[in-house]
Amino acid sequence: MVRLAFFRVLLSGCLMALVSFPGAIVAAGEVGSVQPLRALVVKPDPAGGVRATATLLFPGSPAVLHSILTDYRKWPELFETQMRLAHLEDHEGRVLTDLYISHALLPGEQRLLCESQGLPGGGLVTDLKGGDFKRYHRVWKLQPAGDGNQTRAEFELLVEVETIVPDWLVAVAMERELNAHFRIVREKALDRTTREK
Repeated sequence: MVRLAFFRVLLSGCLMALVSFPGAIVAAGEVGSVQPLRALVVKPDPAGGVRATATLLFPGSPAVLHSILTDYRKWPELFETQMRLAHLEDHEGRVLTDLYISHALLPGEQRLLCESQGLPGGGLVTDLKGGDFKRYHRVWKLQPAGDGNQTRAEFELLVEVETIVPDWLVAVAMERELNAHFRIVREKALDRTTREK
């Protein structure tokens, strides 16, 4: 009975992920649009899990983007997926975050304990320290673009979760979620640069 209920939840999550798949980032020029310099590619990783890469152009300087990405207490606001920050520790530039993520494809909450630190030259790297994930590695490399009022962002993410959900389905859901994440980050960057003028 429990297995049947789980598979019903899994099937409804699969259908929801497939139906809500956007296919593309919002058209350039619209509020919330992200201009891809190298389109988002999300696919299963041969070693397990899912890998995503993209190169994007955001409004605002790298300092603006860096301040958004390192505002750890507000990380849940950067995603449409429900999550909560349970704990935060800063150890001389190495920040430990304890997040609990609720996802339609997975039952209950998934714990993601990770450590983040700044990159020389601009950006952020985040690595798995514990929780319900097998692998988690995220990199944002930030460089000035245009007249310095834009940021070229190289993004890479590798995620593997303890689940029976197939990697191809996780990839479909992740593409949708990352497109929403990039849109939210862009809106926050646009808001900050507008207020600073």
